[in-house]
Amino acid sequence: MTTRPAPATTAPQAPAAPEARFTPFLFRTLATAARVLRQLRHDPRSIALLVLVPCVMLLLLRYVFDGSPRTFDSIGASLLGIFPLITMFLVTSIATLRERTSGTLERLLAMPLGKADLIAGYALAFGALAVVQSALATGLALWGLGLDVTGSAWLLLLVALLDALLGTALGLFVSAFAASEFQAVQFMPAVIFPQLLLCGLFAPRDTMQPVLEGLSDVLPMSYAVDGMNEVLRHPDITGDFVRDAVIVAACAVLVLALGAATLRRRTT
Repeated sequence: MTTRPAPATTAPQAPAAPEARFTPFLFRTLATAARVLRQLRHDPRSIALLVLVPCVMLLLLRYVFDGSPRTFDSIGASLLGIFPLITMFLVTSIATLRERTSGTLERLLAMPLGKADLIAGYALAFGALAVVQSALATGLALWGLGLDVTGSAWLLLLVALLDALLGTALGLFVSAFAASEFQAVQFMPAVIFPQLLLCGLFAPRDTMQPVLEGLSDVLPMSYAVDGMNEVLRHPDITGDFVRDAVIVAACAVLVLALGAATLRRRTT
């Protein structure tokens, strides 16, 4: 009587380590960011809009208030955060939409490239440009135009950078809902202008009608302006500054996650 050999058993495969799962994501993100930067290198108009426009606007603002330097000091810090946010919003929304209308996005997503990889790559590429943009604008405001702030220039640069990253996140998010570059620009009055009016730049938020004050409390630009004002008035890091910076950063991460969830392959 013969006996059959017992079937070979395979040991259960151990789950991949977090580092092993993270490495492909990082590689795809860096590859996407490098591709975006290569494309932007051949688009001097976009680079000029990103890097030079905030500086030009600050320069214009300084000499609009040439006879009243204190006015420039009081609003210059706030606008140092607002200008990068607006320019990053415009360029990012249009550039991402152009990828989709040209079919590039569809081809990329047909590869082993997820929406999160794509959004993270775009955020990294435009974030690198945001560093350059924020550094130039902050340096011009402080040492070229004589903006008088009580706090550290590094804190001012940090808030300007967070604002630029928030503009990038908002641009990536709204690009999913536009069918053309013209429509992407049309989102600016809907997304940016209400925040601009309610952020406390034109009037203190606590003096607004209660409904508008409550609305301003949930808009990220309000905390961007509050963070700049904290640097303007206080020599050291305050609890309010930390709160404002954390809220702006958290809003940017949240909007990026929403952008990844709503990203479409092509326009309808």
